[in-house]
Amino acid sequence: MRYAISALLGLVGIIHVIPISGVLGSAALTRLYGIPIDDPSLVVLMRHRAVMFALLGALLLGAAWRPDWQVAATVTGLVSTASFVVLAWHTGGYNAAVARVVLADWIAIAALLVVALLLWMQGRHTGS
Repeated sequence: MRYAISALLGLVGIIHVIPISGVLGSAALTRLYGIPIDDPSLVVLMRHRAVMFALLGALLLGAAWRPDWQVAATVTGLVSTASFVVLAWHTGGYNAAVARVVLADWIAIAALLVVALLLWMQGRHTGS
């Protein structure tokens, strides 16, 4: 169970670290999201988004080896990914690049739900 939790948290961590390339600027952001991002204010916001996702990815990757971080990382990852999926669903009309992000988030949600179940089972088994 411990290895499955670590592997799944590692997978979700990698999914969240991938957009770090967006910190490099407008061209990288355009490649990631399939839309021109050239307004300076939007570039700053999206570059910051890349940093924030890398931080979340680092938390998830760290939690793969730090059991005391696993619940917090799982909850944080679920809130982040589920909120994006809900916002995308409510907005609609997004392009293929954003659809790939939505798909990656569905994969992350599934992995994190399995982690949550395994953590719950582990807690019941150990009596904590």
